Amino acid sequence: MEVVFINNLDNKVAGKLIIYNLSFITQDMNFIEKFFSKYSQEKIIKWFKQVCVAEAITCFLLYGVAMIWKRYDDEGLLPTIFIIIIGNIHGLFFTLYLLLCLPVKKIFKWDDEDFVFALMSAFFPFATIWVDKKLARFDRE
Repeated sequence: MEVVFINNLDNKVAGKLIIYNLSFITQDMNFIEKFFSKYSQEKIIKWFKQVCVAEAITCFLLYGVAMIWKRYDDEGLLPTIFIIIIGNIHGLFFTLYLLLCLPVKKIFKWDDEDFVFALMSAFFPFATIWVDKKLARFDRE
């Protein structure tokens, strides 16, 4: 029902809604930048590289160990507990990776294409390792 009302809005009102929503996103990004401004670039880079590796390791543990273990021991309680624990840890590292991409973008002077690629790599297993080795460098061309 709401979609119908949004489609019936004139362009001026729709434009104001979009600008209003984008201002919230900008405010959130400013909050993240202010939070990370307390730390040195070296520390942020170190955290980013550690989170890239940790995200890939937890991805392997979740998909390569926990899910296979669950298929072989469907009735067992241990595989379920392992999936819950590893899944939560992986979710933490996934979120940290996405949050750390914002300050790292400025540090390594990524353009928008590199930044979107880095964000999208979080959704593909082990792609954060590639970002760590190839994209998160000062000497790349």
